Amino acid sequence: MVTCSVNPTPRLVVLDMAGTTVADGGLVEDAFTAAAHRLGEDPAPMLDHVRATMGESKIAVFRHLFGGDEAKARRAATAFEEAYGERVAAGSVTALPGAADTIRTLRDQGRTVVLTTGFARVTQDALLDALGWHGLADLTLCPADAGGRGRPYPDLVLTALLRTGAADDVRQVAVAGDTAYDMLSGVRAGAGLVAGVLTGAHDRTRLTAHGATHVLGSVAELPALLTREERA
Repeated sequence: MVTCSVNPTPRLVVLDMAGTTVADGGLVEDAFTAAAHRLGEDPAPMLDHVRATMGESKIAVFRHLFGGDEAKARRAATAFEEAYGERVAAGSVTALPGAADTIRTLRDQGRTVVLTTGFARVTQDALLDALGWHGLADLTLCPADAGGRGRPYPDLVLTALLRTGAADDVRQVAVAGDTAYDMLSGVRAGAGLVAGVLTGAHDRTRLTAHGATHVLGSVAELPALLTREERA
């Protein structure tokens, strides 16, 4: 029987954007409300589901809300992305404190950093434009880049691994995010470290219940955590 030992040092770090590295400030709910109104829908009965599924691919959220009506879900997703983009263009988006420096530090430590989102590519690019973050991370991914499935599926994390080749084993991957679906995505991908952060949608209890191995006050604490894990 052949056994292979794996150095558990985190080589690839997969980070969420809104709520983890980018301040949300209620923008997702605001854009969702605007999208619902544009379609002539009352957003109030839908908001609980929107909050519960923060981090999920937006088209998947709308498919659920509209009972599988694909055409309506796609119209809603387009309206949402437009509304969110308008708010980004108006200057309503900011980086969370220390987020950019955290990404630079992680890369200086020799790690590969990938930024992921549940938004469409056009919205992700608008965020990167607004923040001046093009080139900050090694790679950026949206659900379409991973075959169309976003969180809670493992696809974004695994695509990050396949596209970068930064790790020899999924256990050398660290995932960080602010939602239960971020945690599930990391767990299902087999990531060795799955860190929840308390700067976004979900609290410590929910993050832990969905698989967080660690819970941090913010993503700024991540480089030190990874260094400690290496030395453990």
